[in-house]
Amino acid sequence: MIERTQEGPIAILRMAHGKASALDLEFLGELLNALEEEQAGDCSGVVMTGTGKIFSAGVDLNRILEGPAYVAEFIPALNRFLWALAEFEKPTVAAINGHAIAGGCVIACAADRRIMVDDGATIGVPELLVGVPFPPSALEVLRVALPANSLREVTLTGRSYSPSGALSKGLVDELTPKDDLISKALQVANQMADVPTASFLATKQQIWAPYRTRARKDVEQELVKIWSLPEVQANISAFIKKTLGRKS
Repeated sequence: MIERTQEGPIAILRMAHGKASALDLEFLGELLNALEEEQAGDCSGVVMTGTGKIFSAGVDLNRILEGPAYVAEFIPALNRFLWALAEFEKPTVAAINGHAIAGGCVIACAADRRIMVDDGATIGVPELLVGVPFPPSALEVLRVALPANSLREVTLTGRSYSPSGALSKGLVDELTPKDDLISKALQVANQMADVPTASFLATKQQIWAPYRTRARKDVEQELVKIWSLPEVQANISAFIKKTLGRKS
């Protein structure tokens, strides 16, 4: 599910879960374990990337249709992973190699820096088009990552953006040719890792602290109920049929 390599002091974690690295309960567990191992290990920073032309296509919606019991496990697992990534104590860079949709976009936004290939990929958060509200961690990640004047457009319209459009909205920090993506991400990760560890961590913790308090447990529980409503499940099913051209 995750292919790990290391270049100097920087670990590279490549998501490789099926064709699109869609997020399901098992994959989230592997991602969380990988972060915990890197936190305990001797790397100075992490680059996260995907496989082929896809960074991550976001939540595996077919699994969400398994029903309330799965949803009740999935959303807390997603929240745990996103917070672990956002609050990771070492520098993180998202090397966005291709399409980063919904949860894939949020994963990228949880990294300290976001570099995207200028190669026809798209990025965005169509959660409301799917018919589901944003999990608490996902919305707070976007609130940190996006300029205030972009947040409402990006979240409420559900648009997908080209690389240049993503740059203009603040979804990504810079663009690079495909062949230079990993080398550029490593360069940026190394630059951040040169900052004294205690200083970097103290600053990062101050950035995230007020947003963490917003994502209360009661909000998470309420959203689990909404994701499980029959009309929401029906909307998810319709979205799958429309976008993937097949029955769930």
